[in-house]
Amino acid sequence: MFLMMDYRDIRVRNATYQLFVELRRAPATQEVADFLRVPFAEVQASWHRLHDEHAIVLNEFKTELRMANPFSAVPSAYRVSARGFWWYANCAWDAFGICAALHADGRIETSCPDCLEPLAIDVQGALPSRTDLLFHCLVPARHWWDDIVFT
Repeated sequence: MFLMMDYRDIRVRNATYQLFVELRRAPATQEVADFLRVPFAEVQASWHRLHDEHAIVLNEFKTELRMANPFSAVPSAYRVSARGFWWYANCAWDAFGICAALHADGRIETSCPDCLEPLAIDVQGALPSRTDLLFHCLVPARHWWDDIVFT
């Protein structure tokens, strides 16, 4: 069921992303609350609603951020350099999404999931330096949210 996000949730979501970029890591609930000058419980409730709407992903205990797509709150196989800093992406697709979200050129470092050879892809002017690579999803898109962390 799709529910429309209200102004408070949009404000919390935007602050969460802003802090993710500024801190170069996932912000804690209290950091978002302090940034917005609202109670901790308000951010926590908003994060739960945003999680239910697939706007962010909380950890299994629903206490901390796991993903704010395209950013990963935990180390992953997809490291992205942009604006002189590093972030982790959730998957290959999200790695390109970090450069797009930041409106910046960047470099993606990962490895081939088949042969494990290191891969580096530069992104310049929103275009990848390599066009010979294939992005493959094992899980059909309609099932991504069945287990988004695995997907």
